[in-house]
Amino acid sequence: MDLFTKCYEFTRADEVKALGVYPYFRPIEENEGPVVQIEGRKIIMAGSNNYLGLTAHPKVVEAAVKAVEKYGTGCSGSRYLTGTLDLHIELEERLAKFFNAEAVLLFSTGYQTAQGVIPTLVGRNEYIISDKDNHACIMAGNLMAKGAMGNFLRYKHNDMDDLEKVIAKVPSNSAKLIVSDGVFSTGGEIVDLPRLNEIAKKHKARIMIDDAHSVGVIGKGGRGTASEFNLEKEIDLTMGTFSKTFASLGGFVAGPERVINFIKHFSLALIFSASPTPASVAAALAALDILEKEPERVQKLISNANYMRKNLKAKGFNIIDGRTAIVPVIVGNDELAFKMWRLLYDSGVFVNVFVAPGVPEGRQMMRTSYMATHEKEHLDEITHLFEKAGKAIGLI
Repeated sequence: MDLFTKCYEFTRADEVKALGVYPYFRPIEENEGPVVQIEGRKIIMAGSNNYLGLTAHPKVVEAAVKAVEKYGTGCSGSRYLTGTLDLHIELEERLAKFFNAEAVLLFSTGYQTAQGVIPTLVGRNEYIISDKDNHACIMAGNLMAKGAMGNFLRYKHNDMDDLEKVIAKVPSNSAKLIVSDGVFSTGGEIVDLPRLNEIAKKHKARIMIDDAHSVGVIGKGGRGTASEFNLEKEIDLTMGTFSKTFASLGGFVAGPERVINFIKHFSLALIFSASPTPASVAAALAALDILEKEPERVQKLISNANYMRKNLKAKGFNIIDGRTAIVPVIVGNDELAFKMWRLLYDSGVFVNVFVAPGVPEGRQMMRTSYMATHEKEHLDEITHLFEKAGKAIGLI
């Protein structure tokens, strides 16, 4: 069989496009935060990870522009060689202080961070124990470690009893790393970190939490999952991204200085990748300034999300309940999900549609997410349009 056969046989996207309900790769022409322009129309954005609404903040934009003027557009090298700027060091030190960690290391993307940390730490005859619903970047890192003769085990989503069963089968003298999202990106649930920590300590395992959807959302002043549960000194490693709360692009891992030093000198993803651009790092620094000086943005974000949970439940929608920025509305099958997305889009609100196999069959959803910069009129309009679309397809 030819390698490209599967490419020519993949027609699902073409079929959805032919029906006029294809929701992906829609180019945004202008971005004001809670409102964007797509195909010449102003549309309320209810699917962005721009949680604190900082991507268009004047101070963030100004910092990125000034960095380009001073350093140029790129670093032309890896952090290991010619790609380290004083900006990188400044952001690492600032983040270490923010997370009360000994050290922080930057990566060029959040996705790359998991690939740069997990296979660097977990090798031959060592074990990763990972939540089944962890982000794809963690899965990629797990598989890379497995390819290097590490062992990769999974436990049922956020099920600490199952974690206990799985880790109990691992030889007691083996090195172990438990990896979990802090806030799960699809459903918005928060990991049961107190129980996970108890199990890890009992079985002498280290812990890494992915706080991509946690920073700026939960914890004291938006400091993430460990802070939310007062476990900052218990969690070994925290990884995250700049593409959400920090209004930029890049990733980081925070932890003990000796561990970060080891990753810095052995992580292939770090050593052989171009370093984060000056504009990206400066934007993240400016966003961190705002988060530290304006923690009320975190409260506004959660207030907005809670308001939408209440509204959507009151209208009769089946939502995955929680207390983060993510509010998923269960639709139940692919066809209805695409139809509902199109109705919402045509009436003026953009959401993310998740269908199988990206989510389990029966859990197809409109994944809505909210920002600190949404105003009540935006949220009320989203509610109205959801009600209208939900009734049109017989969902409510």
